[in-house]
Amino acid sequence: MKFSSRKLPFFLFVLAVAMLTVGVTGLSAQESQPEPRFTVETAAVLLDVVVRDRRGRPIPDLTASDFEVYEDGVRQQIESFRLVVHEGGTTSSPAAEPPPGSDTPSRSPVTPLEELNFIAMVFDRLSPDARARAHETALQYLDEQLVRPSDMVGVFKIDLSLQVLQNYTNDAALLRQAIERLGSTTSANFISGAAEARGLSSIEEALERSAAATASEAAAAGGPGTAAQAQAAGSATGEAVAEQLLGEMNRRLLENFESLQRDQQGYATTNGLISVVGSLGALSGRKTILFFSEGLSIPPNVQARFRSVIHAANRANVSVYTLDAAGLRIESTGSEAARELAALANRRINQAYSGRDDTSGPLMRALERNEDLLRLDPHSGLGQLAQETGGFLISETNNLVTGLRQIDQDMRAYYLLAYVPRNQEDDGRFREIDVKVNRPGASVQTRKGYYAVDSISTHPLLDYEAPALALARKTEAPGSLAVLALGLDFPGFEETGRVGLLVEVPPGVFTYEIVKAENTYRADFSIVALIRDRAKQVVRKTSQQYLLGGEIGQLEQARNGRVLFFRETQLAAGEYELEAIAYDGLARRVGIHKSKFEVLSPAGSGPLLSSIVIIRSAEQVGKEAESQAGILRLGELLIYPNLGEPLARSTLEQMPFFFNAYPARGGKAPPEAVFEVVKEGTVTGRSAVRLPAPDQAGRIQFASALPIQGYAPGRYQLRVTVVDKGVRTTRSANFTVQ
Repeated sequence: MKFSSRKLPFFLFVLAVAMLTVGVTGLSAQESQPEPRFTVETAAVLLDVVVRDRRGRPIPDLTASDFEVYEDGVRQQIESFRLVVHEGGTTSSPAAEPPPGSDTPSRSPVTPLEELNFIAMVFDRLSPDARARAHETALQYLDEQLVRPSDMVGVFKIDLSLQVLQNYTNDAALLRQAIERLGSTTSANFISGAAEARGLSSIEEALERSAAATASEAAAAGGPGTAAQAQAAGSATGEAVAEQLLGEMNRRLLENFESLQRDQQGYATTNGLISVVGSLGALSGRKTILFFSEGLSIPPNVQARFRSVIHAANRANVSVYTLDAAGLRIESTGSEAARELAALANRRINQAYSGRDDTSGPLMRALERNEDLLRLDPHSGLGQLAQETGGFLISETNNLVTGLRQIDQDMRAYYLLAYVPRNQEDDGRFREIDVKVNRPGASVQTRKGYYAVDSISTHPLLDYEAPALALARKTEAPGSLAVLALGLDFPGFEETGRVGLLVEVPPGVFTYEIVKAENTYRADFSIVALIRDRAKQVVRKTSQQYLLGGEIGQLEQARNGRVLFFRETQLAAGEYELEAIAYDGLARRVGIHKSKFEVLSPAGSGPLLSSIVIIRSAEQVGKEAESQAGILRLGELLIYPNLGEPLARSTLEQMPFFFNAYPARGGKAPPEAVFEVVKEGTVTGRSAVRLPAPDQAGRIQFASALPIQGYAPGRYQLRVTVVDKGVRTTRSANFTVQ
């Protein structure tokens, strides 16, 4: 058996250009008395409920019979009920146990795990004035000793990324230092171009009026003997229209950039909140986020991620209290949208009078823009986030500490209810919760619902993942959709190895819906990848939703494209299982593929060897190109692995492959590589080569090709062993010849 490893770059370039086709649609680079988990499958839904009277004071003497819990409008049976009082909580109810048979909750001490009260202070990107106000409020929060010895407080800042200023601690000195650092830092500025866009809009209005007047003069100058006047009027009209079009182009540029900027800002904030919620998910009891912000941007593209924040918080029993750090504003929070609406109305009137009444262009874009601006109102995004997670919004005040005192009351005393849902179907849909109290004047504060899907540990669940995971739990693998998946380990001499996750869906699998009235098509599908350890616990979760659409003429091209989902992560040494789920949202079908892989330990002095990658195709990307698929870069080539597809001898003479290797620690000479082809336990071919010298990073990248024309159809294994200083490291890859 001979392997061809000479003239490697030329071989792979020919492979990329002439032999194989890439054909990829997308390559894209989450106690003594145990509490019931907040999921359907683990029996009970847990609710922490704060009840206040008309004056905003806690009501401590309610009984289970005073509460009614409804899920999707159906009343539920309360299975567990008690009043939880933390250190510093004050109620007027007696501390004695209730009499036998009574449904009055006990005020006995909380369980050991519940004694710790976790609070995350999260500061969104803030203007200098708002940052100073938030900084002062946070310090006063510490000075008033609202942080008790049983509290564990973390300090976080969201900018373009999430920054941990202080991990959870009850050390007031460390917390003060973190807050002082916050006060001395600056945030990325997202400067709105709305004012400049409105200025251009005003210029447009003036130009439209001028063009209309000039056109009227030109029409009036059409009589005999006025040819020179008509020519001058026509020239003026043309200049006005040209200037008007240039102004409109500049306005659109500003508005489009601001729209993209709001998306970026919204994703940064929601991703930061999801990460903080995820850090609290594994803890027992009630958890609290104090979110200082000037307004939560929720444009249409961020809506799904925003819903995921709310769901993740509800699932983890995390209440989010939002604080408008802008304080008292000179003008109302809706004034920006009001000015935009006024500018839109003026342009609309001018268009109508000028006869250029185009409702398909700038008008509709402006309507969409104002819908986005309305969502910037703190009472919209911040209020919704707080209300749906059991918190409340503090706004229209420069004294935020007063609101923090009320939040402190919520954290110290609340009712804990649990019920088993009457609807036991694990369908991934959102279940609405409504809690009512039989007490005149009482107000109830609790969560608004949850997604009915099996828990996947503490990882936040995105909204589009819920139906995919729910259907996958009820479906035997592999399901009705074809899907392939592979986990690749690329170790180095670090504590954790780099792991590549690849999931591929062949062409024509997903459903495409045709909208005849609009002459368009659309598709909605998702990929979810779960990595489980030997104990079957999910240690990593990653996913992507694909919302495709276009004109009907492009439908055939979309159907012929394949989807290749790729992510990189890091894992400790051990054995893992990759569960890949492909979900068709329109047809509600699912495909499942499970495969095992191993992450090698970097410990010891022996050589390291990556997974053996069978190459399906390659693409030249250039030296300077950046790629998310870092482990699949080979020089100027981007490698697309074969995920298990059979190799046809009629169209393919050789099977290319590659791997990375690291010599043994302290090794002076390049190691030797031994290649073996195994069929049904029998070695059918063997060869050995001396590997090239490592690069500056100590890594050896090696690629070669195995001639397959002489192999009969069947399943084989390519086994590679690297030998250095008497130590051997072996890995293998399976392939099928047809």
